[in-house]
Formats: sequence, structure tokens, C-alpha cells
Amino acid sequence: MASSLDIVIAQRVARVALNRPQVHNAFDDALVAELTETLGKLDRDPAVRCIVLTGNGSTFSAGADLNWMRGMARASEAENRNDSERLAALMRTLNTLAKPTLARVNGSAYGGGVGLVACCDIAIAADSAKFGLTEVKLGLVPAVISPYVIAAIGARQARRLFVTAEIFDAAYAQRIGLVHETVDASALDETVERVLHWLAKGGPLAQREAKHLALELGGALERNSGQTDMKNAALIARLRVSPEGQEGLIAFLDKRPPNWAKD
Repeated sequence: MASSLDIVIAQRVARVALNRPQVHNAFDDALVAELTETLGKLDRDPAVRCIVLTGNGSTFSAGADLNWMRGMARASEAENRNDSERLAALMRTLNTLAKPTLARVNGSAYGGGVGLVACCDIAIAADSAKFGLTEVKLGLVPAVISPYVIAAIGARQARRLFVTAEIFDAAYAQRIGLVHETVDASALDETVERVLHWLAKGGPLAQREAKHLALELGGALERNSGQTDMKNAALIARLRVSPEGQEGLIAFLDKRPPNWAKD
């Protein structure tokens, strides 16, 4: 079975690319499991100082895979909850890695793709990238990724983007704090290398503790974080099997407007 990831380790930097360009690097069970396992291994690898996360092709990540969404629509509430808990484990793993992480946002990011960006310590985006938290269009909410997105952009910005599901550009993403820099696509690699240059000058133990300090004081290491994950997974599972969630998912898969959007 083909790998969902393309991994290159050189000069103490692990470059991890989502490797499903034919579906715009959309999530499925295999990608979620492989990325969670890979991030854990890289965090334990003494030869790796930092991790760069990106996407192969023109898109960073389009969020949920269509076949995965079909499975969601057919699955029971318990199955949907288990599925969401696995995605929550991926996000928490990325968010709390001991080593510095950098999102190289080569293209657009939607839904869970935005979650990955928010979970990285540093995010640099091509100025052509688009972003969206589009779940309410399906009768759903961005439950699992919400703690990380809100930590990145704040509750005020999240309240707008969660309920409008509007698409926004890289300049807006930088303005609200989702990404740190936006550059022309031709300068993306040069900008990433500049940040990696500075990261290489820091002591690895100090960087680990500095990251832990920022996460702790920012509330990301609260003792009840596991409970938050379970609560959010239960929320999205309940919405997926609700009449509105079923209508939203099925309408999306049928390529038609949901019944509430017809007027």
C-alpha cells in the first residue's frame, strides 16, 4: 500500500509531506494513523532537531477525504466518535511535540488542514493559499480542531469564521494570527530555510522547555485536555448522525445544496 506521507530527513530536519496530491492531500484513516505514528517517531529520534510539515502538489490539505466522508455518513455515532478521537490524537500529538514544528503551507488548507497549521509552532504560507473552516455548510462544526484554531486566532476571530464558513486568503490568515508570514510561492522555500537557520542556533533542551512554557502558560497543557478531546469528539459524532448533519453530508456528496440553503 502506498504511503500517505513523503518523509525526508537531512541536516537534522525532518520534512514530512502529505502525499495524496490526487485528492488534494485530504485526510483518511490511513493518513491520520500514519501521520500520528510518524510524528511520534520523529519526536523520539535524536537525529531530528525540527520538523517541517507540508503537502505535495498544489494543496496543503483539503480536509476530509470524500470516501472518508461517505463512511462518516453511514457510520454509527459510536463509530464516528472513535474516528474523531483518532483525529484528536493526531492534532494533540502535533501540538505537543517536544521539537519545533514548522508548517510550510504550499497551498490551500481547509477544515482539518487548518487544524494542522494551527498546531505547528511556526506557519509560513504561500500568498496564493486559501483557508476555510467550512464545517457548518455540512451541518457540522470544527470540533476536534477548535482548541488549536482558537489558540492561534483567538475566540473573537473564531466566532466569525466558525459560523460563516467563509473562505479567506493568506493575508487575512496572517492578520488574524493563523500564519506568521506570507510570501510569494517562489520565495516559500527560501523563507522556510531562513527560519530553520535560526532554529538551528537554539539549544534543543532550551527549545523544548521554551515550547512547553508557551503551551503551558497559554493553557494548551491543561490537565483536562484529554477530556476536551473526548467531549469534542462526542459532539462531532452526535452532529454527524443528526438529521441536519446527515442532510449536509449527503447533499455535499450528491453535489447539491442542503435543504436549508435552497432559499
